[in-house]
Amino acid sequence: MKVLVTGSAGHLGEALVRSFRSAGDSVLGFDIKKSEFTDCVGSISDKSLVRECVAECDVVLHTATLHKPHIATHTRQQFIDTNISGTLNLLEEAVQTGCQSFVYTSTTSTFGNAMHPDKGAPAVWVTEQLRTKPRNIYGVTKISAEDLCELFSRHTELPCVVLRTSRFFAEEDDHKGQRDQFVDANLKVNELLYRRVDIADVVSAHKLAVIKANSIKFGRFIISGTTPFNRCDVTDLGRDAIAVLNKYVPGFLEEYQRRDWKMLQTLDRVYDNSLAREILGWEPQFTFENAIKLLSEDKDYRSELSQIVGAKGYHNIDFDDGPYPVTDF
Repeated sequence: MKVLVTGSAGHLGEALVRSFRSAGDSVLGFDIKKSEFTDCVGSISDKSLVRECVAECDVVLHTATLHKPHIATHTRQQFIDTNISGTLNLLEEAVQTGCQSFVYTSTTSTFGNAMHPDKGAPAVWVTEQLRTKPRNIYGVTKISAEDLCELFSRHTELPCVVLRTSRFFAEEDDHKGQRDQFVDANLKVNELLYRRVDIADVVSAHKLAVIKANSIKFGRFIISGTTPFNRCDVTDLGRDAIAVLNKYVPGFLEEYQRRDWKMLQTLDRVYDNSLAREILGWEPQFTFENAIKLLSEDKDYRSELSQIVGAKGYHNIDFDDGPYPVTDF
């Protein structure tokens, strides 16, 4: 199998190139940045270059994107050119060359303002049926690209799978209040409860999407670590998340106390990955419970792949007040 990975210099792109190559597949890495995982340097907005790359491949794994951290440094038109027009170029060429499947890496950020209840209100239980309310150009363009995938799947024979991934980046949180309150590992382990996934589990979801794409034809799936919570917990999670967590993972408190870590008092949302587990047969390994087990053994809670890929940053310059400027418009 010949696999095209767009965004091959990025976190997930590198992880996919590494994993597919180690499995014996031929991989063509495509990115605007040079890297040891990039074979073709250029932009997905360049249609002729996209045509050359797609023509060589059986499967397209499309991870290339402008991210939320780029909102302050890139124009809205650049977001449209990359995230929408670039996706359109890839879809058109994938149809033209008869690709077997197309997997698009989207984001849970598409839900946007739908995930922000009032203080003390129940947490939002996030499934694929929740209406998206994008809060910035990033979310708008990712939804538009998802819709292009659905359109092409409906009108052509190209199977398309959209994976809405939650956080898997290794960089520091962009929220200063969070950085000040929690050490980085503490915050990221907290997030495994409701809004984070290990990059190794994201890779396994992509591999399953390639295998299942032909039978699915089109589907959208939330890709986030399996939560220990249930939908019936949302009211209590919005008031006292620690008490709820104690019911499901009672051993966490001892480990947190040993490390002088803190748990969030309340949660505003919980990502439900049930559909991905049911339809794709996906079972994420690096859950909150697994993290507590590894930490209690003084081991790293992350996968080996996550540790290898590490942090990359999103810009070529450093900023004084955080990993990147924060803006929504």
